[in-house]
Amino acid sequence: MARQQAEIRREEILRSAATVVARKGFARTRVADVAAELGISPGLVFYHFDSKERLLSEAFVLASDRELAAMEAVVAGPGSHTERLRNVIGLYQQVPVEPADLEGWSRNIDAWAEGRYTDEIREVVRRNDTRRRHGLTRLVTQGVEAGEFECADPSEAALRICVMLDGLVVATQVRGTLSRGRARVWADEYAAHELGLSALMLPPAQR
Repeated sequence: MARQQAEIRREEILRSAATVVARKGFARTRVADVAAELGISPGLVFYHFDSKERLLSEAFVLASDRELAAMEAVVAGPGSHTERLRNVIGLYQQVPVEPADLEGWSRNIDAWAEGRYTDEIREVVRRNDTRRRHGLTRLVTQGVEAGEFECADPSEAALRICVMLDGLVVATQVRGTLSRGRARVWADEYAAHELGLSALMLPPAQR
């Protein structure tokens, strides 16, 4: 029972750390802030995590796993490959509308910057990018095999689409230079071009 309680407390600390990071950013988050969020002592946080970097990197893993699992569920889900591709693009470009969405958006954007300076965060960012790219590669490969998509190298096509989507996310959610609707049209047009699809794959409401 004591071990089970310790595991629950550990997960609570990670969830609180993810919430604080979304609010303050990785660089400004202190162990004391995470402890205050839960009403516990910093010593209890250090009992479970040997460093702030370990705490924040594990919190980022916990938070991002839900988002990646949602994408993988779409890739493996029902519908045509084209429909699933559109849904994956939609997840990539989702604009936060609920507090929980805002936390995830802020965390991911901040992690890209923090990863330049913190090894553990950089490794998680790379892991997430690889997992996301592999998911899209599976979808593209299956679409080619089913005759829905046309491309010479599914892995390279998926990589180019992911890079394009990353750039559009920054333009819409950080710099504010593109509207969500316009970015979505560009994303769909680019994916259609990469995969030999007709412009009919574009959502009519956003053209």
